[in-house]
Amino acid sequence: MPESPRVLIIGGGGHAKVVIEALRAAGFPPPLGILDPRPPAPLVLGVPVLGGNELLERLRAEGASEAVVALGSNPLRQELGDRLAALGFRLPPVVHPAAQLSPSARVAEGAVVMARACIGPDAGIGRLAIVNTAAIVEHDNRLGQAAHAAPGSALAGGVVVGDRALVGVGSAVRPGIVIGADAVVGAGSAVVRDVPPGATVGGVPAALLGPGRG
Repeated sequence: MPESPRVLIIGGGGHAKVVIEALRAAGFPPPLGILDPRPPAPLVLGVPVLGGNELLERLRAEGASEAVVALGSNPLRQELGDRLAALGFRLPPVVHPAAQLSPSARVAEGAVVMARACIGPDAGIGRLAIVNTAAIVEHDNRLGQAAHAAPGSALAGGVVVGDRALVGVGSAVRPGIVIGADAVVGAGSAVVRDVPPGATVGGVPAALLGPGRG
């Protein structure tokens, strides 16, 4: 059986550290390196920073074939994921072995599922989405493209989270709620009604803090 290709990591900040450890725990080969235009250090958990994103085309031409976008910004993660796909990179999903996934759950390309996350039956995790440490994404949930369920968040059954939306740390979402694209749910909130696209909500129960669109 041919050896799996080494993964290129896009981003060298704090989120990259969690991704690197998830890759190692999941049995991926040592990463090829990190691309970051403003790296905090020349090495991140022992993985070298090769340079900025201007190296993408050259590395692809030299045979790099897989990449993981390790950035917390939802819009930027989607933007760079699209660029990588256009260059022909494959975006493997990364699932930490300490996560608990239902056999019927689906995790799309480029998504990352962290340690102690729990994903229920028939849940769908979208392309480039993040299910962060100890987040609960219950049965029949839909996390959109580049959405983020932050650490310790709990989404009850049938919740829909739109593209690039953020469900903040420790938030709870009632069954059947729809959170619109690009919305932000503040940390520690209790979401009991639908959230419009682009809106910011927070509190217990969550109230509108910033306007939505449409």
